[in-house]
Amino acid sequence: MREITGCRDPYHSVKERFNRAALALLPELSMKVGVSQDPLTSAVRLAIAGNAIDLGPENAVALEDLRQTIFQTFSEPLYGNLEGFRRSVAAAGCILYLADNAGEIVFDRLLIERLPMERITLAVRGHPVINDATMADAEAAGLHRLVTVIDNGSDAPGTMPDDCSTEFREVFEKADIIIAKGQGNYETLSDVPEKMFFLLKVKCPVIASRVALNTGAHAILPSGF
Repeated sequence: MREITGCRDPYHSVKERFNRAALALLPELSMKVGVSQDPLTSAVRLAIAGNAIDLGPENAVALEDLRQTIFQTFSEPLYGNLEGFRRSVAAAGCILYLADNAGEIVFDRLLIERLPMERITLAVRGHPVINDATMADAEAAGLHRLVTVIDNGSDAPGTMPDDCSTEFREVFEKADIIIAKGQGNYETLSDVPEKMFFLLKVKCPVIASRVALNTGAHAILPSGF
């Protein structure tokens, strides 16, 4: 797309609109998480619901449907190993959080605020690719004021460590737990044998078959799933 349009970030305006729409929901959602019986579970649900913001798949959420899609997550099943995630986060000395899309990254903030923030490094894309989150989106979400934020040095949709910067690879290796958002990260990192938790909405039949869930399912999947 960059080559066709001659524009470094052809989705810039779309990403900004989704960031603004998500930020408008943030105070209400933050309050809802805070008063829930299990704030961590509520925050996980919202972070995964935000994964519906994707300009690639046909079933991606439209901007005008964002609020309904996000609030609907509280009545949907959450599949996978939530308790294993809870234990791993509590025990981890170093947490790497791999962001996925713009807009979605605002909802990631709700989860990050429920984790030990002093132990977290948030990684975004090194260069614009589709609507994936970059440093500008992390800053728009205010995450640079909460945790250490780095870019991975890559413009790949997903995370391929060999294509990433030395700084990113060092953090990746050092992390006790890696929280990876979205299908792109699942597709590129699902063979990592340990320490991964994938938070995603299942968006295609191939992934649905691999994880034995229906398309549209919200899931928190550990390494090897």
